[in-house]
Amino acid sequence: MVSDPTESFARPRVAAGVLFFDGLGRVMMVVPTYKEYLEIPGGYIERGETPTQAVAREVREELGITPPIGRLLVVDWAPTSAAGDKQLFVFDGGVLDQYWLDQIVLDQDELAGYGFHEVAAVGTVTILRLARRIAQGDRARREGTTLYLENGEVVA
Repeated sequence: MVSDPTESFARPRVAAGVLFFDGLGRVMMVVPTYKEYLEIPGGYIERGETPTQAVAREVREELGITPPIGRLLVVDWAPTSAAGDKQLFVFDGGVLDQYWLDQIVLDQDELAGYGFHEVAAVGTVTILRLARRIAQGDRARREGTTLYLENGEVVA
């Protein structure tokens, strides 16, 4: 019996998220109803979607807004024992001014709230690998670059 050579290929779950900031440079974190820690807006990419289409859809579904989504900040290869291989795209959402904040309507099935947090302190409200990803995304935004990460850490 010949085994299928593609069985050994990675088949990662792929997700896209966005970093939104307020006028003070703090990053938006959402409060999922189904997790024990804060997250960034975003979610899994559906079949046939691009990462940018997926993140725009997730923001519309979760927050009820359609702000422009900017450039790619980081790509993170972050497998977990529970979910297996994962590839995560994080985009720059820029600063959400009062116009956008006033329009937010949370999807109550998914989110219990949101708030803005100092980037340096997000490790106190979320898991370590996400905190590292956010910090590196903030760095990429400030430096005008895009970073490749593995488990939230820059790979040289």
